[in-house]
Amino acid sequence: MRARGKPPRTLAQQGADVIRFDPLGGGLDYTRWPIAGDGTSLYWHGLNKGKRSIAVDIRSPEGRELITGLIAAPGEEGGIFLTNFPASGWLDYAALSKRREDLIMINVTGNADGSSEVDYTVNPSTGLPYITGRDGAGAPVNHVLPAWDLITGSHAVVAVLAAERHRTRSGQGQYVRLALSDIAFATMGNLGFIAEAQINGQQRSAIGNDLYGAFGSDFISKDGVRLMIVAITKRMWRAVVEATGLGDAFDRLAARENVNLEDEGDRFRVGAALRDLLNLWCADRNYDDIKSAFDQAGVLWSRYQSISEALAHDPRCSPSNRMFAEIDQPGIGRYLTPGSPIEFSQGARQDPRPAPRLGEHTEEILA
Repeated sequence: MRARGKPPRTLAQQGADVIRFDPLGGGLDYTRWPIAGDGTSLYWHGLNKGKRSIAVDIRSPEGRELITGLIAAPGEEGGIFLTNFPASGWLDYAALSKRREDLIMINVTGNADGSSEVDYTVNPSTGLPYITGRDGAGAPVNHVLPAWDLITGSHAVVAVLAAERHRTRSGQGQYVRLALSDIAFATMGNLGFIAEAQINGQQRSAIGNDLYGAFGSDFISKDGVRLMIVAITKRMWRAVVEATGLGDAFDRLAARENVNLEDEGDRFRVGAALRDLLNLWCADRNYDDIKSAFDQAGVLWSRYQSISEALAHDPRCSPSNRMFAEIDQPGIGRYLTPGSPIEFSQGARQDPRPAPRLGEHTEEILA
C-alpha cells in the first residue's frame, strides 16, 4: 500500500506493507510537537510505526515519475494509494488509473469541494466548543483531542478495505473521497446534535464534567482525589445507592421533586441536587474507602489521573497489557509503544514496530 497520512498506521499494525512517500527533509508534520529533547518528533514517530519510508523530491519530474510508478506497480497486493494531497495534476485518478486499471485511490480532503481544513478549524464550526467547558463560561472551549482526524482515519481504513474487497470480487479499482468536515457533521448528525437543534429548537449549554441526559459528574474525596461517577442504567444507579447508603435521602429528594430516580432523564433533571448529596458523602471519606465501597457494589466510576500517573500505576497503560511493548526507537530511545488494539482469534497480535528513519527504505524499495 502506497500512502501518505495517518490511517495507514492502523493497516500496518494488521500486517499491511505500507510505504510512505516523504519529501526530502520531511513533510510538514516531521517536526511536529510533542518533541524529544533533541527536537525529534514523538508525534511523527508515533503515527508512523511499522511503515516503510521512501524519501523523494516530489517537486521534480523524476521524483513524480518514480512515485507514480510505485503507485501503479503490478501485483495482487499493490495498487492501493491513500493521500491527503489534491487528486489533480500528476495525482489525478484518471491519469494514474491509465497505468493500472484496478487502482484504488483513497483521497482525504478538508472539505467536500477539496478546500483545506484541519481538525482544529473543523471543530469550531461544528458547535461543540459552545457546549464544552463550564456552564456560564461564555467563551467556546476547544477540546484537545483531534477527534475528527481520528474518526476520519478510521473511515479511511474502512474505505480501503471495502474498496479492496470490491476489487477482489469484480476486478475493478475506484476513486474514493472522504472529507474531514463531512465526517465531523455526519458524526454530529448521528449523535443527535443536529436533530436536537433543528427539532427542539434548543442550543445545548455547557455543563462541565456532567453527563448530558443521565447522571454523571466528578467529585473529590476527603483526601483530595478527584473521581468520576456515572449511572446511566437502573443497575448502575442501584449500585450507587447501595454503595453510599443514601437511599433514604434519594427517596426524599425524589418525592420532593416528583421524579423517578430509576429513570435516567429524571436523574439528569435533578442532577444538581444529586451532586450535592454525593459531594457531601465523598468529602467525608478517603479515596481508599470510596474505592472499596464502589468496587464491592459494582459502581461505574473512575479516578482522574495524569498521563504520568497512568504510566506509574495503571496496568492498562503498561507492558502487562498485551497491546503494549517497550521498543527501541532510533533517534528517541526505549519507551512504551502500543500495537493494534484489535485482537483476532485466528492470528497472533503483531508486536509494535519502530517508525522508519526518514527515507530509510528508499534504496530497498527502488531495488
